[in-house]
Amino acid sequence: QLLGGQRQPRSFWTFEYYQSFFDVDTQQVLERIKGSVMPLPGKNFVRHHLRNNPDLYGPFWICATLALAVALSGNLSHLVEKRTSPTYHYSPQIHNVTIAATLIFCYVGLVPLALWGFLRWRRSPGSPPGPYSFLETVCAYGYSLSAYVPSAVLWLVPVSWLQWLVLAVAALLSAAVLAITFWPPARADSWATALAVVATVVSLHTLLAIGCKVPMGGALGGSVSPPHDPHPIFPSPH
Repeated sequence: QLLGGQRQPRSFWTFEYYQSFFDVDTQQVLERIKGSVMPLPGKNFVRHHLRNNPDLYGPFWICATLALAVALSGNLSHLVEKRTSPTYHYSPQIHNVTIAATLIFCYVGLVPLALWGFLRWRRSPGSPPGPYSFLETVCAYGYSLSAYVPSAVLWLVPVSWLQWLVLAVAALLSAAVLAITFWPPARADSWATALAVVATVVSLHTLLAIGCKVPMGGALGGSVSPPHDPHPIFPSPH
């Protein structure tokens, strides 16, 4: 019931139950990626692009690609920055890919769950179910991260202001799409609720971008080795 939305109910233990969440083609995925970075007034992402057929294929691969892009870009940009230092010893920390993946997948899973639950809780008693299912909410959030993938790749350019500018543009575009998408169901409650929901959505989306840029940019590099002293004070006993 949580994931099914408007799909025909299937047994939880059948392969068809999970297969239905990946029933999309390349053209649909590309159309949804394009819609997730083009915030047009009146163009609701769920209504105009999902059309009651949300998927998990696009969000999964977008999150996986973003995790790899963040990890590799942070590693390589740190290498480019420190390559001229004689005390720098390159040692890639592959385990940080897991950190990036955990951060991104938890965001795409937990934040939509909290938003979906809040909108259902604020629904008036006796009113029909909310306009978006949980799967549609997750799908919208997953596709919204597609704008961060090219920005993470451009972090390889060793210009700090350009890196932050690209990140700001990506965050603005994707956050605007989410704001346009979730304004109507939040507005059904009250103006105060709608403003609070949109502000929270935009803030968390921006914090994710900063969280990927700041810690990963410095944590995925190598290590600095202590300088080697060619004339030690205490000679070797051998």
